Amino acid sequence: MKKSVFLGALTVAGLAAGAAVAQDGGSPTLSAIKEHGALKCGVNPGTPGFAAPDANGVWKGFDVDVCRAVATAIFGDPDKVEYTPLTSAVRFSALAAGEVDMLARNTTWTFTRDVDLKNTFVGVNYYDGQGFMVPKDLGVSSAKELSGATVCIETGTTTELNLSDYFRVNNMDYEPVPVESFTEAQTQFLAGACDVYTTDASALAASRASFENPGDYVVLPEIISKEPLGPLVRHGDSAWGDVVRWTLNAMIAAEEYGVTSANAAELAEGTENPEINRLLGVEGDLGAMLGLESDWALNVITTIGNYGESFERNIGESTPVGLARGLNAQWTEGGLIYSPPFR
Repeated sequence: MKKSVFLGALTVAGLAAGAAVAQDGGSPTLSAIKEHGALKCGVNPGTPGFAAPDANGVWKGFDVDVCRAVATAIFGDPDKVEYTPLTSAVRFSALAAGEVDMLARNTTWTFTRDVDLKNTFVGVNYYDGQGFMVPKDLGVSSAKELSGATVCIETGTTTELNLSDYFRVNNMDYEPVPVESFTEAQTQFLAGACDVYTTDASALAASRASFENPGDYVVLPEIISKEPLGPLVRHGDSAWGDVVRWTLNAMIAAEEYGVTSANAAELAEGTENPEINRLLGVEGDLGAMLGLESDWALNVITTIGNYGESFERNIGESTPVGLARGLNAQWTEGGLIYSPPFR
């Protein structure tokens, strides 16, 4: 009799857990996040404009906005995020072990990271490429003049293989100076431990902007790789991947359709554009398909802003990082930023 009661209790518990997952769009990760009460987001330990704590310890940046947007989609609150700063060397193992629910830390989408490491990249929030920065007094104007140079390079990144390939193809040699983090790379480079610092061009711009005398350093013109950077989740919970993917897409689509943090609430009263209506939850029930409220995207846009607002606020030309949109302009403006339809 006791065994029957115990099995019956297990059955009821299992049905309850299954019902919770069903309500959350079929995602056990989303169910666990809601139960925990916060999103666990892995970020860069500190790259100005992309992810860094301010003087009060509040995390801010372009990648941080992705974490805040996902938290807003789930909870309606951008502050329900627990940030875990992760070096390049440990970021994937931390995600695989469940220490974080997602990564939003300038990570390049590659074949092996997707297939072999069993990650699901849910989109691209910044199209980048690897570049080189040198002291102006080194007297070089091209990466092809760097044969024999010492190069600071962050371990556990795509930049290592890119650097090796580039120098090999151009019949040059170099001496690597391995570093563990963005901060260490800056420190070593400024101390003269290496002639060259190589990483994503966006990170070079962020690094140079933080220097006391940025004019003493030059970013060389060569871009030697494709670095599509974006958020990622673990394999095995595609429904959770959908939540992160479509949160990013909501920000991208909002910019395309002219939906901003300032006008989203007004547009949510209804428009003549069915795509905007579906995005803002006025028509259809896209939120329920994700296990979210109908106004999930409206909350994201009013709280975080659209893709362009986030870009300009954190890394745009009016910020110290000073990045032009370039490839990261909307597809309607000659760039690569593009969301699938909300239908």
